[in-house]
Order: sequence, then structure tokens, then C-alpha cells
Amino acid sequence: MHSFVDNSRRTWEVEINVTAVKRIRGLLVIDLYSLVDDGFKSLSKLVSDPVTLADVLYCLCKDQADKQSITDEDFGRALAGDAITQAADAFVEELIDFFPDARARASLRKVIQAGKAVRDKVVAHAEKVIESIDPQAEAQKWINSSGTLPESSASTQDHLPSES
Repeated sequence: MHSFVDNSRRTWEVEINVTAVKRIRGLLVIDLYSLVDDGFKSLSKLVSDPVTLADVLYCLCKDQADKQSITDEDFGRALAGDAITQAADAFVEELIDFFPDARARASLRKVIQAGKAVRDKVVAHAEKVIESIDPQAEAQKWINSSGTLPESSASTQDHLPSES
């Protein structure tokens, strides 16, 4: 079982089993078992959509939430920022553990690790690009390329013929 901590410092145990899969199929019309069938597109879409992910997580943690009288709205309010990332990671790890074939689990872990490595490299590259930007120089380029500003309406009124 994998866990995450929400922004209210509550620890949630994510458990995917047949009953949980059935519950999510019934309530959300999402088949957890088939999330990897299309080259991980469905899984990627789910974990990148914080609203749907929160709904899935709430269904998975519903028994725990009920014991603490936490509604789905309270649950969702406590998911933002790093808590979403931790929750998504816990969900993915638990989903992988759910698959009955050990070879399939090992392959899924490799794919997930490769995806994380790609994400880390893309983020590192983006950080380098951002750090190399000189805001003053970029602003000056934009100012220079935009040309001159039109005269204000007050100064153009001086050039209008008088009504005499």
C-alpha cells in the first residue's frame, strides 16, 4: 500500500484492489485496469487532471474519509501543489502493484521511471532557458520592435480645425 500526505497534514493510504476498481468503474466510469492499454495515454491524462485524480483518490480513500467525516470537497481542498504530485505518485505505484503479472509490473515500473526521467530533463532544460533570459534586454527588444507609439488624443486635438 502506498500513501501520501495532503495539505492538511493527513496521511492517506491508497489501496487498489478488485473492490476499489469496481467502485471507481461504478461511480466514475473509469476502468483503472485499462489505463495502460493505450500506451499510457489514459493514465497520463488521469494523473495530469487534478480534478479527476482527486475524484479517483477520494473513491480509493473513501473508507478512511468516512471514518474522519471528511467530504469529497474537504478532501479536494487539501490537494494542491506538492500534495497532488505525491498523491499521483502513490496512485501510480499502487496501480502498478495491482497488476497480477510480475513481468507486467516490472515493465510498467520501467516505463514510469523513463517517463519521470524525461520529465526531469525537460524541466531542467526549461530552467536553464529561463535562467538565461535577461528581462531588461528582452523588454528592450520588444520595445524596439513595436515601433513608435501614436500621439495622444490630447495632442491630436490641437491639429483639428476650429469651428469658427
